[in-house]
Amino acid sequence: MVENVKELLKLHEEITRQVYLDNENSSIVPPEVVDTMLPYFNKIAYGNPTLTHKPGWEAFEVVMNSFQKISKYIGAKILEEITFTPGESEANNLAIMGSCFAQKEKGKKIVISEIEPINVLHAVEMMQKFGFTVTKIPVDHEGFLNMEKLGEAIDKETILVSVATVNNELGTIQNIKEAVQLVKDKNSQILFHTDATDAYGRVPFNVQDLNVDLATVSSYKIQGPRGIGAMYLREGVNLDRIIEGQIGTQKLWPGIENTPLIVGFTKASELAFENFEVNTAKMRCLRDKLVDGIFSKLADLRFNGPKGEKRSPDNANISFLRAEGEALTIELSLRGVYLSSGSACSRRLLQPSHVLVAIGRRFEEAHGSVLMKTTRYLTEEDIGYVLEVIPEAVNRIRRIVGSTGVE
Repeated sequence: MVENVKELLKLHEEITRQVYLDNENSSIVPPEVVDTMLPYFNKIAYGNPTLTHKPGWEAFEVVMNSFQKISKYIGAKILEEITFTPGESEANNLAIMGSCFAQKEKGKKIVISEIEPINVLHAVEMMQKFGFTVTKIPVDHEGFLNMEKLGEAIDKETILVSVATVNNELGTIQNIKEAVQLVKDKNSQILFHTDATDAYGRVPFNVQDLNVDLATVSSYKIQGPRGIGAMYLREGVNLDRIIEGQIGTQKLWPGIENTPLIVGFTKASELAFENFEVNTAKMRCLRDKLVDGIFSKLADLRFNGPKGEKRSPDNANISFLRAEGEALTIELSLRGVYLSSGSACSRRLLQPSHVLVAIGRRFEEAHGSVLMKTTRYLTEEDIGYVLEVIPEAVNRIRRIVGSTGVE
């Protein structure tokens, strides 16, 4: 396996330009974020924030400042409503599993959408092993939640509803405020969780305006470091811990707080929000140039998800018929363009993306999909280069497919 990877990397040695569009799976951490983090590894605030010495007090101050800033960015009332976790998956597991365990005497039904992120799907599947039931609400051809079906699913056994604010594959912006109101009108005691990792820093998001009980956000989705995320828990809502250990500055996630990563997450958040409108406008402009350019140069395409203001500004998901997505990612990688095929978390499986299947895409359409996400760090020249090489790669794959008689 290692030798195969070495051979693949050797094929990339002649690349002269690189454009990174795989921001669904990871991100390039910009120098200003890295530089902000570095002193906290060995020069300042490197201590345990619960200990009574200078490095510990420094770390405590830094972590508290970060609690305060992240609270402001998502609209939390008090900093105690924020819990830092090692990432989005851990935050979603804590929100879902912790809610279920804390509310199990009230009922055992969980309601989610069909197109929730993989980590949410796996968390609710885990809860089924503890006797909980799961109802999945269908979506339309653009990924919007069927509100009528949501209302019908709510009953006296329901304790938790989880719907992502923005779908990570399609960019579909759900009407979370309407969904919360619908659920709370049926039963105000039902908890409402939203995965906001693809909303944070890209679309307006405020937990107070939406009236959600729990929300999760992630660092790397806004060009921060991997390994750090956060969960919002409305004041007064009960949640059980799902792991045990040394309790530090936060009661719901034990262990020593990772101060450097928390600092990096906070800095990335500051950069995302200090010029929010300018940043999102640039993402949208580059995304539209990318999509319009691809559709002007190639035929037999499918655009997955909604267009315009109902879609996250960074997201482009396109199916290339007669061009398998995994093959396309390899072809483009050899040309210095990096993106992902289908669902990021299922790209090595034979099954197509559950999200694309849910919106009615045929298997061959789903298998031919690629996901691209723009950032404020890309340039028009970057997009121009991508528009040069994508037609080359697609046409080469289609010629191969045609020569083998495969449709």
